[in-house]
Amino acid sequence: MSDAPTQSAPPAPGPGNSGAGAGGPLGSPEAPITSTPAAPAKTVTRPADRIFTTLTTGSAVFVTVLIGAIGVFLVWRAVPALSRNEVNFLTSSKWVTTDINNMAFGVLDLFQVTVLVSLVALVLAMPVALGIAIFLTQYSPKRLAKPLAYVIDLLAAVPSIVYGLWGLLIFAPAIRPVAVWLNDHLGWFPLFATGSGSIQGGGTIFTAGIVLAVMILPVITAVTREVFVQTPVAHIEAALALGATKWEVVKTTVIPFGKSGYISGSMLGLGRALGETMALYMILRTTSKAFGWSVFDTGSTLASKIALGYAEFNNDIQAGAYIAAGLVLFVLTFVVNAAARAAIAGKKD
Repeated sequence: MSDAPTQSAPPAPGPGNSGAGAGGPLGSPEAPITSTPAAPAKTVTRPADRIFTTLTTGSAVFVTVLIGAIGVFLVWRAVPALSRNEVNFLTSSKWVTTDINNMAFGVLDLFQVTVLVSLVALVLAMPVALGIAIFLTQYSPKRLAKPLAYVIDLLAAVPSIVYGLWGLLIFAPAIRPVAVWLNDHLGWFPLFATGSGSIQGGGTIFTAGIVLAVMILPVITAVTREVFVQTPVAHIEAALALGATKWEVVKTTVIPFGKSGYISGSMLGLGRALGETMALYMILRTTSKAFGWSVFDTGSTLASKIALGYAEFNNDIQAGAYIAAGLVLFVLTFVVNAAARAAIAGKKD
């Protein structure tokens, strides 16, 4: 006999064991596997987060309500004076408010002077601020960039009345030869034509615009510089790896990245220029001549006109005329900010 172990052949599949090995222990089919969705994790709100959310929401609502309240106040105080006005408030250049029974006041010239002096300041300040921001963030050594940035930022701390004194007593005589040359050689162009102001005296929009440009320069520079610093290093390194020069890096990477911030800073500076009072009050001279859109014109801005008429504020009707001018300035600021936000939104990729 052989001692080899005997092996039993596996049973042939048949009707009795057709499901054996594929199902349960007795050949019954396995139950389908079902996955029950996990319960969503419960969000835990900490007390500090709840307090912070409440404070930020309340601050936003408070600021909105405050701005609305200011607008309502301006309209409420301006309506009595406007109801007595004998000329069109928006298209007239007259300003006679001494007799409350025969009031004739309009903001046409005030509006035009405000817009022109602000545009002159913005056109002069924007390229200078852009150049300073590029130099401080891309070209200047670090040990030199910080002191220069501090010095430029300190320009914003100088009181506006100091700018007015400097512009009237020191800057105007120094810039007089340039003003005379522009008037003599470019007087055929309306912007540099002889206006209602005295070129020799310096109390013109030309002088006021340059002084105002110095005043808004640190605002535009600071915002632009902070945005340029945030340019991703990977973008700069990629441009350098492709063989771009330093200027090409700035032109193709830094400026496109910070364009929206540059525009925002410029509009912030424009808002400062529109509301500037004391410096323009000291430099510009009042006049009865019509405004001709020349930088050698003079006159009053909306803000400086309000400051000029402070002696009439003891009468509600007379004060209402100046409050109406303030309402125009209030609306103008809103329009400028809305236009800036629309321009920035249109430039987003």
